[in-house]
Amino acid sequence: MTAGQWTTGRDKSGWTQVAAARSLNVSQPYLSQLETGLRTASAQLARRAARLYKLSPTALPLPEPFFAQPSQPDDLQNRLASLGYPGFEHLRVRQTSNPAEVVLGAVVQRDLDTRLVEALPWVLKAYTDLNWEWLRDRVKLQNVQNRLGYLVHLARDVAAREVAGASTQLTRWEKELEEARLASEGTLCRDSMQEPERKWLRANRSADAAHWNLLTGITTEQLPYANS
Repeated sequence: MTAGQWTTGRDKSGWTQVAAARSLNVSQPYLSQLETGLRTASAQLARRAARLYKLSPTALPLPEPFFAQPSQPDDLQNRLASLGYPGFEHLRVRQTSNPAEVVLGAVVQRDLDTRLVEALPWVLKAYTDLNWEWLRDRVKLQNVQNRLGYLVHLARDVAAREVAGASTQLTRWEKELEEARLASEGTLCRDSMQEPERKWLRANRSADAAHWNLLTGITTEQLPYANS
């Protein structure tokens, strides 16, 4: 959580600094230092504050290691459900995850079930206030920026079909990743794909997938929530 999130979160939720400090089991001077950026909270304290202030999942602490560990499929499904993804709304998950961490844990996967990949543009569209710099830098380090670029493109395309129009934030993200686009061919989390399918996709994939040098058949039209 940033200093601004500590302050605005408390103000919007109606807590006084004294009452919030008492509820968080910290001193009022310590909370004041968190709100002015003089101190940094532990991940556990930040989670408690995010729950207390009813903040967006984007305020949740992000892991420090620069290299991401791939999320296990069941864990990723639960994380997507915690963010409100409609495809997994039947699941009941108590702990919410930061959407930037969820997306990163997915795009670094060598192989991922299509229904999980299809959820990622929804996350990007629903949480345009996520920590973009944190996510962008980590996908670049692990050379999966083309995957994220195509997912952002799909998210922007879905947003453009809605009443509110395309998100300027998604457009900015896509332009940033365009500048870092890799020339080498890859897949959208389907690295075990056999050569016959690769050959077919080279000839039949969408122009946008080809632009991002990805072998994938996923398009906006097949996203389950694209026309909802």
